Order: sequence, then structure tokens, then C-alpha cells
Amino acid sequence: MNHVSTAEAVGFWILGSLAVIGALGMVIARNAVHSALWLVQTMLCLGFIYVINSAPFLGAVQIIVYTGAIMMLFLFVLMLVGRDATDSLIETLRGQRVAAIVLGVGFAILIGTGLARALGDTPVIGLAEANSANGGNVQGLASLLFTRYVFAFEVTSALLITAAVGAMVLAHVERAKSEIANQVSRMTERFRPGNYPGAKAGPGVYANTMSVAAPGRLPDGNGSERTISPILPVRELTAQEAAPKGTEK
Repeated sequence: MNHVSTAEAVGFWILGSLAVIGALGMVIARNAVHSALWLVQTMLCLGFIYVINSAPFLGAVQIIVYTGAIMMLFLFVLMLVGRDATDSLIETLRGQRVAAIVLGVGFAILIGTGLARALGDTPVIGLAEANSANGGNVQGLASLLFTRYVFAFEVTSALLITAAVGAMVLAHVERAKSEIANQVSRMTERFRPGNYPGAKAGPGVYANTMSVAAPGRLPDGNGSERTISPILPVRELTAQEAAPKGTEK
């Protein structure tokens, strides 16, 4: 089959352009989260291109595994850890950005030229026969994986499992029993002399103002700074707010 249909050509140019735009956005974006989102766009476009080229299994794996699992994991990790946009502005080597851009463009031109000259006049044959030999694309891939390439498939699976277990072992931190706080140690710490084991009044309760930035009043009349959330700035009361409030009849 040497002829490419109009729909396939239009889909390729649209998805290919979006994939290139996503790849450039991933490299240019200063925010790590934005860079991961651009990479998600590129992977989605590649998955749709596989589907257009009569490879639905590869397209589904590209979208479900790489885009849906791995990239979402990277994105959630970046959002939880937090990355500052100014981190990418620090250059450890002077001129590395310019050198990286020049080398990247040159490498892309070299690879593109080589692939164009190698595959420009190569007819695509055997795709329909390979897909129909075992009843479909997915069935053909399953037949090859579990017959001819079963050993390589199992070795790859064992390698991935070993890498996952190794990552968990390296990330695990062993703590001594003395460092683990149990219920008895927590109760002892709570009722230690000098601590206040009872519940504190909420901010604004028994105070001269209803602001959440004003400390609550203890039974002795003093303010308790523990009633204020640490993320709120300390608020100084005005003279009118600090003055005793009368009860109107």
C-alpha cells in the first residue's frame, strides 16, 4: 500500500505539528509543571498518530501507560514537591543555553535529513497482512510477545519489578524504636508540666474582636497565641477593639 489517504495525511500534519509544538514548549517552558504538561500533549499526539497508522495497541499503550500513568505521576510529584520558576534561570555553565539550542537544532536537522533520505522512497508493505494474520493488530502483537519474544518480555518485566523494589528499598528510612512515638509517649508529652492539655479557645472566641487573626482569651483573661494559625500574620488590635465592649439594651 503506497498511497496515503487524504484523511491520514491531514491527521498526520495536524498531530505532528501539535507534537512538535509540545516538544518545543517542554524545552522552552520555565516552570517544571508547565513543561510536564507540554510533554503530555506531545505523548497524546504520538498515541493518536499510532492509531492513524493502524497500530491501535501501541496508541492505547502510549496514552494509557505513558500519558495516563507515568506523566501524571511526574506531574503530581512536581506539584507536591514544588518547583520555582526561577530555578531554570540559574546557569551553572556560561553559555550552556545557546550551545544546547545550537546542538539540538543541528541534531534534529541531521536526524530528519537521514530519515527522509532513508525512508523517502521506501514503500510500506506487509502491514495489512501482519494485522490480519492473527485476527488483528492486538492479537498479532500478543502472539509475538508470548511466543517468539517471550523470554525478552519476561526479562524486561523482571527488570522493571527489580527497579521498583530497589527504589522502595533506597527510599525507605529505618528508624530506631526510641524515635517512634507511641500513644504512651504522646500522652506523657501532652501532660508534661508547663503544657496546656485542654482544648484552646478558637480565634476570636472570648476576644474583643471576631477576627481569626486575634488570639483567643484564656480563663485568666490573657491571650493565647496558640489559637492563631501559624500561616496568619500577627495582628495588632486597635484601641477601639482592645477597649471593653458594653452590652446594649
